[in-house]
Amino acid sequence: MAIQVDVAVLGGGPGGYTAAIRAAQLGKSVAIIEMDKLGGTCLHKGCIPSKSLLRSAEVYSTLLDASTYGIQVSEGSISLDFGKVQLRKEQTVDQLYRGLQGLMKKNGIQIIQGKGRVIGPSIFSPRSGSLAVELPDGEMESVVSTNLIIATGSRPRTLPGLIPDGEYILTSDEALVMEKLPASIIIVGGGVIGVEWASLLHDFGVHVTLVEAGSRLLPGEDTEISAELTKLLRIRGVRILTGVQLMTEQFKGVNGEVSIAASTPDGDVILTAEKLLLSVGRQANMEGIGLENTDIRTSNGTIEVNTFGQTSEPHIYAIGDVVGGVQLAHAAAHEGLIAAEHISGAKPAAVEHHLIPRCIYSRPEIASYGLTEDGARSKGHDIKTGKIPFQAIGKALVLGEKDGFVKVIADRKTNDIVGVHMIGAHATDLISEAALAGVLNATPWEVGQMIHPHPTLAEALGEAMLAVDGKAISF
Repeated sequence: MAIQVDVAVLGGGPGGYTAAIRAAQLGKSVAIIEMDKLGGTCLHKGCIPSKSLLRSAEVYSTLLDASTYGIQVSEGSISLDFGKVQLRKEQTVDQLYRGLQGLMKKNGIQIIQGKGRVIGPSIFSPRSGSLAVELPDGEMESVVSTNLIIATGSRPRTLPGLIPDGEYILTSDEALVMEKLPASIIIVGGGVIGVEWASLLHDFGVHVTLVEAGSRLLPGEDTEISAELTKLLRIRGVRILTGVQLMTEQFKGVNGEVSIAASTPDGDVILTAEKLLLSVGRQANMEGIGLENTDIRTSNGTIEVNTFGQTSEPHIYAIGDVVGGVQLAHAAAHEGLIAAEHISGAKPAAVEHHLIPRCIYSRPEIASYGLTEDGARSKGHDIKTGKIPFQAIGKALVLGEKDGFVKVIADRKTNDIVGVHMIGAHATDLISEAALAGVLNATPWEVGQMIHPHPTLAEALGEAMLAVDGKAISF
């Protein structure tokens, strides 16, 4: 007999399990079909394990710099046990995994481990959207639902000629389970994943060469943020090459070393290191899930949906990385909430991707919301900006984290906040206030009138809001 539920969710990552919980809260019977572990890439191969490594790298770097805080550490008394770093990472993931399993039980959500595939009209249902699930033992199970949510996520993208082998060429998947650190590494791709890995590996003592095909790091972020991060990484010792064309046909991996020829603005070079890490983006997991058995439309390697997550077959929804857009865990989770509520007739507000804050967990951290300065101008905004360096903020000096700034972009005519960009300590914790201001349609003056406690890093945002109209106090 087929398993019958109101809502089936194909994929158990942040988008999928969040959608499942909300659907269950709204009275629906729900099943999640997940071929690996509940929690998806974010919990097991992305957000959580990488941030655990970043935290260990930050602590190690701080200890090496302890003398600047008046703490003397005898030379040679600090050492890195990378095995314990990895163990702490696994313990963190395991604790969250067990908590997530408890949430599923609490909400009465059925978990089916197996590889799901959408099937067309059959004896089980007159329309497409049912699932054939191959279980771990090879047996088949059928899941029939009134609505289906596709949340199959994404995987690391590769480049022709550079195929990950786990020894010489890695993606973030392989890098997360390294048993020991290489002495040197070439990181291909200066986007979010690339700069995070460059930051953490350098803090662990690895010699890092960061290679980007474009003219600058973080091409999706504000140009001033990109320039500041590039400057700070170079000061720390990361080698950064931009405008680079790799000659992948000349890649070699032998005798514990990789080498690859590259064309740079300053001429051709041969790059060498122990390993090469590919961080050139992610691609949606759409293969092998049965989309050909439906009338779902796709474009540019992703599933097309409306602002509520509906595909061209209205009873089938898709959320998260598989639909492109903002490929972040919290974006997928929000899309999951909207889809579940729409299925339940709750009339949610449509997803507005420009309201989703973006976070990068390098050292220093980067966080942004809304439009960049160039993006605002391209959309016709006559802008005014306010900018406050963290070196003007007492708490930043106390922390020994004075690098970076907060930048606010507003429309000169309407006074609406159109973008906020931060680079500095704990920027990812500070961006939520800016995002809330956007949701509430607040003006810079209104946010500036809020009393920000002193001394805190949050003062930087308040001051930057006041700086838009030339009224900052501390700078």
